[in-house]
Amino acid sequence: MIYFVGIDIAKYKHDCFIATETTIVTKTPLTFENAKEGFSILLDLLSSLDQQNEIRIGFEATGHYGNNLKQFLEKCHYSFMELNPLLVQRFKTTTSLRRTKTDKSDAITIACYLSTVDYKPYPIKFYHIYSLKSLTRLRDSFVKECSKHLVRLTNVLDYIFPELKPFFNDKFSATLFYLLKHFPSSQHMSQMNQEDYLQMSKCLRHTISYAKFVKLVELANNTIGNVNELKLFELNICLSSYQSVETQIERLENEIITIAEEYHFKTATITGIGLISAATIVAEFGDFSRFTSANCCLAYAGLDPAISESGTMSFKGKMVKHGSGHLRYVLMNCAEASLMHNLKFYDYYLRKRREGKSHRVALSHVARKLVNIIFTLETKQIDYDYSLVK
Repeated sequence: MIYFVGIDIAKYKHDCFIATETTIVTKTPLTFENAKEGFSILLDLLSSLDQQNEIRIGFEATGHYGNNLKQFLEKCHYSFMELNPLLVQRFKTTTSLRRTKTDKSDAITIACYLSTVDYKPYPIKFYHIYSLKSLTRLRDSFVKECSKHLVRLTNVLDYIFPELKPFFNDKFSATLFYLLKHFPSSQHMSQMNQEDYLQMSKCLRHTISYAKFVKLVELANNTIGNVNELKLFELNICLSSYQSVETQIERLENEIITIAEEYHFKTATITGIGLISAATIVAEFGDFSRFTSANCCLAYAGLDPAISESGTMSFKGKMVKHGSGHLRYVLMNCAEASLMHNLKFYDYYLRKRREGKSHRVALSHVARKLVNIIFTLETKQIDYDYSLVK
C-alpha cells in the first residue's frame, strides 16, 4: 500500500490530504500553520501512518513559501516531489466540471494527481541547490539594476557634458568612472593638468594616452553642456548607487564561484561557458536525475517548439516558453557565446540562417543543441569533448 500525501502550500498555512489507492486516510484536509507547531502536527500525522508502507508527499512549486517545510521533511527523513501547477490544474479540469477553487480542494487534487504520476523525489540536500539558485537570481537582478543606473548616468551626462560618453566610444570604462568621481563636471575637467593625468595613471592599470587626455581637456572647454548643481548632485547619487551595486555583485560572484568550484559542475567544462553561467544553469535545472532525457530538459526550460497536428496538417510553432525565463535567458546567452568558440555550433547556426530563420530563432536551435550536451555531461559526469557536438 502507498500513502499519497497532497499538501497545498500557502504563505501562512498549509493544507494536507492523505489517501491510498483504495481508501481516504484524512476524511477532511488537515490545515496546519507554517510554523514549528504546525510542522509538529504534520509530523504526528505522518508518524501515525504505517511506516512499513511507502509515503509519497507532493506539492506544487510555489516559490519560496514551501522551503522551510521542505527542509523540515528532509530532516525527518521524508521524501517529497514538486509538481508543476499547470499540470495539476489540467488534471483537475479533466476530473471535474466544477470550478471550485479552495486550498482544501487543491490538497485533494494534488494527492489524487500524485497517485497517477511516476514518483520522482526531490534530491537530497535540495537547499544547497536552492541557495545557489537564489544567489544567481539575486546577481541577475543586481546586474539589471546596474544597467538602470548606467541609463540614469547617461541621461545626466547628456545634460552636463554630452560629448563625454561618445569620447569614450559610448562605454563606461574605468577611466570614465575615475573622471566622474574626481572631476564630476566639464568645468572641473577643463582645469585638469599633467599632474592629474599622472595621478590617474597610478590609480588605474589601463587608461587613455596623454594625447587623448589633452583632447579631453579641450573638449571640456568647448562643451555645450550646462553645469547645474542639482544635476551634479543627481550624478553623484547615481554614481554611488552604481558602485554600491557593483560591489554587491562582486561579493555574489565570489560566493557563487566558491560553490561552483566545490561541486565541479561539468557544464563549466564547455568552452565559452564560465563558472557563473554554469552554476546558474545547473541551479535552475536542479537534479538532472529527475529528467529521463534531454528532451525533458528542453521542455523544462521552455525551449521546445509547440507542435500542432490535425488530419493531414502538421506544423511546429514558436517556442513554448514555459518554465524558467531566467534559465532560457542564460542558455540563449551561452549559445551566442558558444558560436565564437565552437566551429560546429557556428556551422549549425549558419545552416539554420540559410534556411531562412532569423538570428534569434537560429540561436534557439543552438541553445537546444547546447542543452543536449549539458544533459549528457551532467548525467554521465564527464568533461566536455569537442566530439560530443554532432
